Amino acid sequence: MRIIDKLKDTNKTYFSFEILPPMKGGSIEDIYSVIDPLMEFEPMNINVTYHQQEVVYKKNKLGVIQRRTVRKRPGTVAISAAIKYHYKSPIIVPHLICGGFTKDETENALIDLYFLGMTNILVLRGDAPMNHKYFKAIKDGHEHTTGLIKQIMHMNQGKYCDDDLHNIRKTNFSIGVAGYPEKHIEAPNMHSDIKYLKMKIDAGAEYIVTQMFFDNQKYFDFVDLCRKEGINVPIVPGIKPVRTKRDLELIPQVFNIDIPEELEIEIAKAKDNEAVKQIGVEWTTKQSLELIKYGVPSVHYYTIGKSENIQKIAKAVF
Repeated sequence: MRIIDKLKDTNKTYFSFEILPPMKGGSIEDIYSVIDPLMEFEPMNINVTYHQQEVVYKKNKLGVIQRRTVRKRPGTVAISAAIKYHYKSPIIVPHLICGGFTKDETENALIDLYFLGMTNILVLRGDAPMNHKYFKAIKDGHEHTTGLIKQIMHMNQGKYCDDDLHNIRKTNFSIGVAGYPEKHIEAPNMHSDIKYLKMKIDAGAEYIVTQMFFDNQKYFDFVDLCRKEGINVPIVPGIKPVRTKRDLELIPQVFNIDIPEELEIEIAKAKDNEAVKQIGVEWTTKQSLELIKYGVPSVHYYTIGKSENIQKIAKAVF
């Protein structure tokens, strides 16, 4: 089933969420414990994030510092397959990133996903590796999301990296991309950001999922701007409840987004993080209800490995 077909159904606002794979050495049960409390709300889809490999420096037994490339979280293919097998009903949407992959490696991952029956993909460039200021593709990798989208669309047309293949079967991937209501951190301005988003849609992406935001007006303005620039695909709002006092510092720093003054004051007054969690639930519940009234196709929640607060919000909203 294609997400885009569901998103075009304007008679209902769907519920969906995103999960983080466990750290290497963790258990698949760690993921199920996040998903289980949310299944009663019949999620349309569950997104599975992916993180680029990191370079670390460690001393070996001889005391010599060695450079190693590591993936701190398991790959999206195996995690997505496990969730699909375990839960059956939701659409599983693996994330696919440019960073750390050659075009051949990307093609192999796509073939694995296709064989597993997962044809809905959220395509992202990915962040720069840890301790790197700028993103840089590896040799024969994709520098931009648009190139990755074009590769997937070529597979949908039966065109693979290897020109010598015979008896080729076309794939039928459906592609989603990210949008930034407060612009991407690297974009010089919103107009430039929307221009690149339009390029992704023109390349073949069929819907947009936004970065988190805490002021719905940011989303409404973003949608209006997209429509004026000829971007007419469904735009799914992605939101996240605050959980701790440190979010006041971390969220603007990491995601380059604003926290409204009203919310900031409430968090600052909270006596502890339990009180902050409740503030987050109440704020995100109000956000969700207003977004649904606006007529969004789905509300997408970022769990960041925790779901008890999302469960409370979903009970109030769905």
